[in-house]
Order: sequence, then C-alpha cells, then structure tokens
Amino acid sequence: MPHCALLVEYDGTDYAGWQRQLNALTVQEVLENALESITGQSLTVIGSGRTDRGVHGFGQVAHVDIPDTSSIPEKQLAKAINSSLPPDIRVRAASFVEERFHARFQAVRREYKYTVCDHYSVFRRRYAWQVWMPFSPTLLSDAAEVFVGTHNFTTFSKHNPDTENYCCHVEQAAWSEIEQGVWCFHIIADRFVYGMVRSLVGAMMAAATNKRSTEDLRQALRSEDRARKSPLAPSTGLVLWRVRYDNDPFAHADYP
Repeated sequence: MPHCALLVEYDGTDYAGWQRQLNALTVQEVLENALESITGQSLTVIGSGRTDRGVHGFGQVAHVDIPDTSSIPEKQLAKAINSSLPPDIRVRAASFVEERFHARFQAVRREYKYTVCDHYSVFRRRYAWQVWMPFSPTLLSDAAEVFVGTHNFTTFSKHNPDTENYCCHVEQAAWSEIEQGVWCFHIIADRFVYGMVRSLVGAMMAAATNKRSTEDLRQALRSEDRARKSPLAPSTGLVLWRVRYDNDPFAHADYP
C-alpha cells in the first residue's frame, strides 16, 4: 500500500474537532468517508494533532495508506479525494512518502495563528474573536513575551489524562496588526498541550484589558496551577497554521 501524506485545510465551524467521535461529526470522519468512497475500503487517517470543536486548519498534515487496488496516480490523488469532500474541507496536496513517515510523531514544529478584531464584521465572525471591550495592543504584545522559551504549561492548558509532560519550547509568540483593528497572534513551538493556545490568548487578553498584569501571568506560568488560568479564548479565531518535519513532504507549499 502506498503511504501517503495529506495537507488538509478546513473550516472547523460545523465540526466537533478533528478526531473521530461516536456521536458527533468530525473532520477525520468526513475525510475517511471520502477516501472510502474513492477506494472502496475503510481507511484510517492519522493527523498531526487534534483540533477542538470550531478550530480551523490551514496546514493540518495527516497520513494514510492507500490500497494498491485504487490505481489513483499521485498527481490525481488530492483531486480525487476533493471530489468526495464537502466545500469546507479540502486536501491542498497529497504526496507519497516513505512508510516510516508519521504525521504526528515525526512533527518537529507546529504553528498556530489566532485572530482578534476590535469591531464586528460579518465576514470575520467565523474566523476571529470579536472583542467588544477596549484593549491595549501594547499590553497584548508584552504579555506574549512571557511565554517565549521552555516552560511547563500546566497552568495554561486543559487536563488531559494522556499527557505526561506539559513542557513545551515556544520559539515565537508575537502579535501583529494585519489590518486596521485586526490583530494576529502567531505562535511556534515544538509541541502544544491540550487547550494551550486558547488559554494563552485568553490570559493575554486579560492582561490587555488590565484585568491581570504581565508579572501575574509570569508567576501563574511558574506555579503550574490551573486555578490561575484565565477563561479560554473562543475557538473561532484559532487556526492550525503549519506543521513542519525534518523531511517535510510539503516544504514548498504556499503559506501566505
């Protein structure tokens, strides 16, 4: 069976996250159903990581073994899968890779983006946190610097019984104004723990609205105590932007 890597984008609004669930529709389930419709076999798609309900993906990477009997050439595989997908999920690229390639365990760096705007926009309601209270972009940026480096992110995460280690190395955490009244948080790390990005954004917004100080966030991070977290930011603004590998099958993919 050819081992295949997929580069997937999706609007997560109408899905209960990436991972297949018993009583809710997920991106993984829809993708696996599309593959079954074109290959005639039930296949398992393994993603680089889970995204929560309502979270979007632009650079989700997954792998799957394609049956030899499918006779779909590599160049036509993405097009074939897309023909059976709804308009809010799309395979951007597909590539045959070495059998040892694993989308989750071989990822060396992940990137997320989170968008915030200070006004209501019909066109951003699915893809940004529309914050009604005044906030300081300067304080937002100052708060982001707290999280750069290697830290235990227990405080700013959800409990996950499968997670034994909450330490992550954050290479970059920065805000930028991408257009008037719209800011984007870009964070790059070797790994992320459950709920981490939304928890960080919620905490940074608390600092930006003078509900917490930057020093308070720093102490909360060191405390490894979830009682010191802030409310999570909505899933709406979060996008899994990119996943990187040492031998990256999508190194030349377009990331604007």
